[in-house]
Amino acid sequence: MNRYFLLVLFAFLVAAGSCTGRKSKAEHKDILPEKDLISILTEVHIADGLLSIPEVRYKFTKGDTLESYIDIFEKHGYTKPQMDRTMRYYFVRKPKKLIKIYDKVLGQLSEMEARVDKELQSFGARQMNIWPGKEFYSFPDPSCKDTTRIDYPSNFYGTLYLKFTLTIYPDDQSAHPVMGLYFSKTDSTGNEERIRFSTIPYIKDGHPHDYRISVVQNFTGPVRLKGWFIDQENASPYREFHHRVENIILTLYLIE
Repeated sequence: MNRYFLLVLFAFLVAAGSCTGRKSKAEHKDILPEKDLISILTEVHIADGLLSIPEVRYKFTKGDTLESYIDIFEKHGYTKPQMDRTMRYYFVRKPKKLIKIYDKVLGQLSEMEARVDKELQSFGARQMNIWPGKEFYSFPDPSCKDTTRIDYPSNFYGTLYLKFTLTIYPDDQSAHPVMGLYFSKTDSTGNEERIRFSTIPYIKDGHPHDYRISVVQNFTGPVRLKGWFIDQENASPYREFHHRVENIILTLYLIE
């Protein structure tokens, strides 16, 4: 419970001893609607959390802190006396209802926190993912072209980890499907050197499976990322492939 709530409730406790025996119609005047009260308390809680951050708090005096709460009340079209009367009414007359209202406030805060966490995770994944190709690859392709062939210039140097989801359908005719990606460097004489990703056995059952593999790329100079997620270089031209690759994430850890 934040500082504003504690101050207000403490004042009510002091006043309650002399007022609980007197009911006044004035207590029911200018009571904020529950929906507005929940929104205001939610924003007050967020403001209080921000003011607990040292970098933010040092810019505000105690008076400024109270003003920040008043700004929230006024933004919703209410005054501090109206807010005080509303809190007094619920605390003195309907304390159980006040607890339920605060539970709804906590529920809204939890939903907001979950959305922020999800957005941060998504942002982090986008920032970390250095995969230079398409979001997914399917074979065969409706265009009748091999759109699963990968060939991109690369400046990735270090230890790389590749994560992806692969579905190999039952009618795929590859005998022993394995990873076919590699880094390629060609010297001045036309000779090609390759560094391949780790070879791991794939599961061919028509269901999506997640895979994680790694490679240490220590070529210098111009390098290309080439190949296929399923090696087709040494496959029989008469075999038909049927698979889909998606959820591709490539992350890099620099060699020190």
